[in-house]
Amino acid sequence: MTQQKRIGFVGLGTMGLPMAENLASAGFKVVGFDISAKATQQLSASGGSVAGSAAEAADGADIVIAMLPNATHVRTALFGALGIADRLGKDAVFINMSTILPQETDAFGTEMKARGLRMLDAPVGRSAIEARRGALLILASGEPENIRKAQFAFDVMGSQTVDCGPLGGGSRAKIVNNFMGISLNALTAEALTLAEAAGITINLALDVMRGTIAGLGHMNITYPNKVLRGDLSAGFQVDLAHKDLGLAIELAARSHVPVFMGAAALQSYSVARSLGRGGQDYTAIYPVIRELAGLPAEIPYTSTNQQEVDPFSRTKKAAAE
Repeated sequence: MTQQKRIGFVGLGTMGLPMAENLASAGFKVVGFDISAKATQQLSASGGSVAGSAAEAADGADIVIAMLPNATHVRTALFGALGIADRLGKDAVFINMSTILPQETDAFGTEMKARGLRMLDAPVGRSAIEARRGALLILASGEPENIRKAQFAFDVMGSQTVDCGPLGGGSRAKIVNNFMGISLNALTAEALTLAEAAGITINLALDVMRGTIAGLGHMNITYPNKVLRGDLSAGFQVDLAHKDLGLAIELAARSHVPVFMGAAALQSYSVARSLGRGGQDYTAIYPVIRELAGLPAEIPYTSTNQQEVDPFSRTKKAAAE
């Protein structure tokens, strides 16, 4: 019965509190710890219990979750005075859901293993809105048996669990995902600012970009359909991308709009052109970046056939590029 499961939860911040509240609402015995009295009071009001330390939260728990700001906080919660490792049972699983460097995750995993303790690395995708809805993306990595032990909690906190392989894979996937999402946020701000400065409404800009690659995304469409399949025949040439991005940067200059991300992106296309790729599809900047990073020429991609579709097949094509 779910009522028999005991969950220690350390870190009741913007993400952690709604995650812990959802677990309590699902009927689990949730014992939370946080240095914020307001946060622990909120958990108590939602049906959880309050611990006086991280160790107390871990005492007798089936799983113990940490959702903390950085690796220093995680280390203190694990190995500091009255830490989780002092009370974690041999069959219990510690789950770090905080976003930290993979190397830090690896180090914690090594130390936990040396103590004969179980650990999972399971950072989350999506935002506090999804945390409240119980719709997070759980990026779980570690021993399959430990993932199975934690799945009952993942199913409450999230709508999907992705198996990211050995311990540390979740942290690696999370950092890369955040790199793209956060960078795109800056580019989105530049694009909407440029639209307004150029004299078109934000609503119009959204209507246009939601119907093109700008809004639909390269991960969903252009990359699976072109470069990841080894097809660099030009759907939209590097030369044209360079030209059009140059036009946008010129418009930004005339409109007195700073476009830091756009200006940096132009250099990728300039390098691709200098390497003789001007006539190839604009996704050719991917093998260029891979080469500069010292990666092998062959792209290790296996098609799933889930996303390789024409998103515009039933609608009149917009002049996306």
